[in-house]
Amino acid sequence: MREAINEALHLEMARDPSVIVLGEDVSGGAGGTSGQRDAAGGVFGLTKGLLPKFGEHRVIDTPISESAIIGAANGAALAGLRPVAEIMFSDFIGVCFDQILNQAAKFRYMFNGAKAPLVVRMTVGAGRSAAAQHSQSMHALLSAIPGIKVVMPSNAYDAKGLLLQAIRDDDPVIFLEHKMLYNDTCEVPDGDYTIPFGEGVLVREGEHATVVATGQLVKLATGVVDRLAAEGVRCDLIDPRTTSPLDEELILESVRETGRLVVVDEAPPRCGFAADVAALAAREAFASLRAPVATVTPPHTPVPFAPELEREYLPDAARVERAIRSVIAH
Repeated sequence: MREAINEALHLEMARDPSVIVLGEDVSGGAGGTSGQRDAAGGVFGLTKGLLPKFGEHRVIDTPISESAIIGAANGAALAGLRPVAEIMFSDFIGVCFDQILNQAAKFRYMFNGAKAPLVVRMTVGAGRSAAAQHSQSMHALLSAIPGIKVVMPSNAYDAKGLLLQAIRDDDPVIFLEHKMLYNDTCEVPDGDYTIPFGEGVLVREGEHATVVATGQLVKLATGVVDRLAAEGVRCDLIDPRTTSPLDEELILESVRETGRLVVVDEAPPRCGFAADVAALAAREAFASLRAPVATVTPPHTPVPFAPELEREYLPDAARVERAIRSVIAH
């Protein structure tokens, strides 16, 4: 997934000279054995190779200031560029939240349809014992904001296609990368392709229950669904890909067929993504439900630092399996 995101940036910067990349250490800090300066690529190495190819006027190091990064990106977007801004961790959006909530999200509505083709890339998620200020999944909070699109790929193929789509979009897009997926591999075409927003994917098909999962939890849920299928318990597994816009029809069509729903998500439970999908099913497919909706989320608490507590905090395969079995047995 790391290489797929990097390839998408290379492709789009080569195709469109208005695309720029900015953020902390995206172009600084790394020397090469050939003597040619390369990009450090940010804390996770996602922008490596861009600096020698596109130069410092398009690969721009910023101060350690999220407000500076998003403020500059907002202005660049309004001025006709297509900035891809990197915030190291989504936990840091509190510093620049006004510029996302009250500026980027509202440009089109307040300035006579002004375009704001802005992408903000951020890492999300726990699993590295990085403690409560570097481990949050902020997609539910961001999805609640009208005027921005929120993307959450679960694999390398989707990450490349969705990022190309995001950079070409004329509205602000928040692109969330789960840090535990960077080293995951799958087949990814070399060329140019895009994945439309608001189109989820049916990862597995079955008639007994619907499972909706996001980000790295798609991989977790896939393992559970496959094990249950070997026992004859078959589930639809849906990856929304984007949490805003949300592919409501795909979810509802499945729920109306299976009558049972389990939502697996890493955001906190209160006012979270799982609660949103559960409410959608209750509102639009209530007559089809044959069991209460089950949600598998972390508890309503900050992410723990201790590895054993972090493992307890995160949804795991056993909890997902229990939830599926419970709705089927109801």
